[in-house]
Parts: sequence; C-alpha cells; structure tokens
Amino acid sequence: MKAISTTKAPAAIGPYSQAIQVGNLVYTSGQIPIDPATGSFVEGGIKEQTRQSLTNVKAILDEAGLTMGNVVKTTVFMADMNDFADMNAVYAEFFTEPYPARSAVAVKTLPKGALVEIEVVAEIA
Repeated sequence: MKAISTTKAPAAIGPYSQAIQVGNLVYTSGQIPIDPATGSFVEGGIKEQTRQSLTNVKAILDEAGLTMGNVVKTTVFMADMNDFADMNAVYAEFFTEPYPARSAVAVKTLPKGALVEIEVVAEIA
C-alpha cells in the first residue's frame, strides 16, 4: 500500500490520505471543491464546484502518473439531486468513452457545506 499526495489538491483535513495505491488500483478520497491555492471553496454553484472537485481528482491522479482515462469507477455525492443535470454537464467535460462506471447519490450534508464531493477508483495500466 502506498499513499499518494500532492500540493496541487487540497491537503487532507483529517486522518486520511488524498489517495492510496493498492496493487494496480488507486483509490482517491472524496474531493470537495476547495481551491488548493486559497484553501477556500471556489465561487459559484454546482457547476463551478463540480469542476473544482474533478480538477482536484485530476491533480491527484497526475501525481500517480495517471489520467482521467484510467478512472474505472466514480462516486458523486451531491447535497441536492436537483443539481444532477448541471453536475453531469461539467462531469462530461472530464471523461471520454468508455465512460467509467458511476454512482450518484444525494446526501443530507457534505463536509464544509459543499454542494458536491467526488471520489474515484483508477487502474494503472
């Protein structure tokens, strides 16, 4: 097991790693829309927050030598399922066919009041 960490994504705010590599799989922790340069949420709504969350995921994968094309599974947590279409529009900018498997669920609350949190599993080819 190997921890993966980068300053190009928000630092862990608790006892967890940004990502862990086990064998040929990399599991990222859920990424909320914090801009690592400022330590604050990006301004805007669900589209901007989705873009920042996925940008954070991409930075972690970059550190592991991977791309979004290596992602095999995503989980998207949203504070409001009414945001699904807007989240999905931005999400589609980050992935190409064959798209990873995905779960998308609404939850009561997310850390720091985020509108979205995204985690992925990626395969090292």
